[in-house]
Amino acid sequence: MTQKQKKLIAGIFIFSIGSGIYPAANAMHIMEGYLPASYCIAWGVLCLPFLLTGFMKIKKTLDENRRAFTLLAMSGAFIFVISSLKIPSVTGSCSHMTGTGLGAILFGPCTVSILGIIVLIFQAVLLAHGGLTTLGANTFSMAVAGPFITYGIYCLCRKCNLNRMLSVFVAASAGDLFTYCITSFQLAFAYPSEVGGIPASAIKFLGVFAPTQLPLSIVEGLLTAAIVICLESYAKPELKSVGYIKEG
Repeated sequence: MTQKQKKLIAGIFIFSIGSGIYPAANAMHIMEGYLPASYCIAWGVLCLPFLLTGFMKIKKTLDENRRAFTLLAMSGAFIFVISSLKIPSVTGSCSHMTGTGLGAILFGPCTVSILGIIVLIFQAVLLAHGGLTTLGANTFSMAVAGPFITYGIYCLCRKCNLNRMLSVFVAASAGDLFTYCITSFQLAFAYPSEVGGIPASAIKFLGVFAPTQLPLSIVEGLLTAAIVICLESYAKPELKSVGYIKEG
């Protein structure tokens, strides 16, 4: 690893620590105790296949290519950094970027499920951001659904021969927005509207999230593209080793 790469990694971790100690009062994903127990269990069970697949994929990746560890760590740090910057939005939740797009583009969506749940556990236990009872719901929205949309849109953009940085921007932005669509429906399922039921409740949650989340999704797309540009400048061998940049 070159000195430039070491400085880049050190800078990201220092920034992540600084962001992580940002005061977290009233700043949540879906906060502790906000969902009924049955919903907490159901969302947790739904995440298990993705987590198992992600664990096996990470193990295989690191066994075959130790160089990937650097990018994997940086992807996890990136998730932690920008998902710790919160803007209060709805009672029991908040708006913030997710950071999962970078890992999904580099390693695939299942790998990000492991990175995401590690970040969510750390935030719930040490930063009062989210909760252990709502861990399954937060993991599904942020670390499963969002990354799958990001990866799918990125692959589609590349097949359509769009510029690579434009593909990264569009995919990361869409993944962020879709995360909050899922969160809105999770809240709507738990607390349907008296008039109109789940659809009406989901529309209300989406309407409240939209003013903060739309600009945040654009910012996340730009940040993700900027990180990829930086990696292409300083860590091209690592990007080739994980298949992001094809040989030749």
